[in-house]
Amino acid sequence: MVNLNQVLSDMVKAIVDDPTAVSVAESEAGGELILELTVAPSDMGKVIGKHGRIAKAIRLVMKAAAASVDRKVVVKIR
Repeated sequence: MVNLNQVLSDMVKAIVDDPTAVSVAESEAGGELILELTVAPSDMGKVIGKHGRIAKAIRLVMKAAAASVDRKVVVKIR
């Protein structure tokens, strides 16, 4: 089974300069898995990207991964 928390963490660690500051908190609400991503303040721009493109791509990949295990996921970047 796919560990969605680990997928998100690994994907973001490959993007940022400080992978030790990456953390993902997991919670459930209304049948959806909510993943709250926290990165170093200096890496926030890399995770969001110009006009939010990287953030959208991260969310798209996570939705595809969640669909493979028949789940719904919401990614929040803090």
